[in-house]
Amino acid sequence: MSVKTILPGTTGTAATAGSGQQTTLGVMGGGQLGRMFVQAAQAMGYFTAVLDPDVISPAGLVSHYHIQSDYLDQQGLAQLMQRCAAITTEFENVPAPALVTLGAHRPVAPGAEAVGIAQDRIKEKAHFVRCGVPVAPYAVIESAAQLAAVADDLLPGILKTARLGYDGKGQLRVSSRAELAAAWDELKNVACVLEKMLPLQAECSVIVARGWDGSCVNFAPQLNLHRDGILAVTQAYEGNMPSALVQQAVEATKSIANELRYVGVLCVEFFLLQDDSKAAQTLGSLIVNEMAPRPHNSGHYTLDACDLSQFDLQVRTLTGLPLLQPRQHSPAIMLNLLGDLWIDGASPPWDQVLALPGAHLHLYGKLKASKGRKMGHLTFTGATVAEVRATALAAARLLGIEAF
Repeated sequence: MSVKTILPGTTGTAATAGSGQQTTLGVMGGGQLGRMFVQAAQAMGYFTAVLDPDVISPAGLVSHYHIQSDYLDQQGLAQLMQRCAAITTEFENVPAPALVTLGAHRPVAPGAEAVGIAQDRIKEKAHFVRCGVPVAPYAVIESAAQLAAVADDLLPGILKTARLGYDGKGQLRVSSRAELAAAWDELKNVACVLEKMLPLQAECSVIVARGWDGSCVNFAPQLNLHRDGILAVTQAYEGNMPSALVQQAVEATKSIANELRYVGVLCVEFFLLQDDSKAAQTLGSLIVNEMAPRPHNSGHYTLDACDLSQFDLQVRTLTGLPLLQPRQHSPAIMLNLLGDLWIDGASPPWDQVLALPGAHLHLYGKLKASKGRKMGHLTFTGATVAEVRATALAAARLLGIEAF
């Protein structure tokens, strides 16, 4: 698809050319990813509109326009199309039919097809296989017959719901056929994928940005640490992974994006297997886990450590502006800030944290802290990896975050 470049600061939309209105970009979803997209778009001179049902959504609070409606509400979608020259999304569970409706009248990136595949683990696994990217051995379970037919060598494994699973939700570990059957019942017998549990050494992710013309740029792979299924720490610097695996991960991610004819920012998460394991000898050291059709938590460090952030690239892909290979100017370590840090409602000691060199605090404007809720992130940059690691660990101690 060819889309005319939408320049920043120009007047009018496709529907109101010459009206004197500022060019407006839209985003489906009002969470922190939408908030950071809005801020990047506004820095470049665009107006922004957010469609989200929450009256106090983080993105809606900072946008020029907040359309408070359900994602499938036809009046809300019509208002978004009327205001906006192009539209993106900030989370993968935006209903694909809404993107179909919007895409019939405005440039929408990513498109409904790509988002629909990312919303369904069964379709997602099949796509990875088509791309020739190694995946963990798995079985689809949509019926009692498929449950009974699961191969013994897939156990122990992780049972994951095909839809609506994120941050560890909708996932249960099982070690026997009896546990598998009980877990499927616990998940209400919805469509699931059972993945064989493999000996993991680490987790990483790669973020790419692909334009309407097929051009594609990438950030270097970042090394990720999850706790209780939620990203806790991202380490991004040269040498965080062996160079051969870096190249393999980038090529695999670009292959996944190209096969989808994807437009926008895409993150693909990988597992690094233990080198001496039988699984690594059979599958290779790198296997794909899942993809997110949007900017990603593990890429937030790009706001402070790169000349172009993942949100800058989201704006550029949506509007057809040139894509340049981003450059990372500093080693970076990012700590996720969960609601657990707000003990008894008291704010963490930000004054002490911000006294540390290279500290960059980002809070998302959420008014209520709760356990496991992503309230913000803290990125450290510096001249050397050792320096960055020391200050990040010092901040973790101040905040009561477990060392890494």
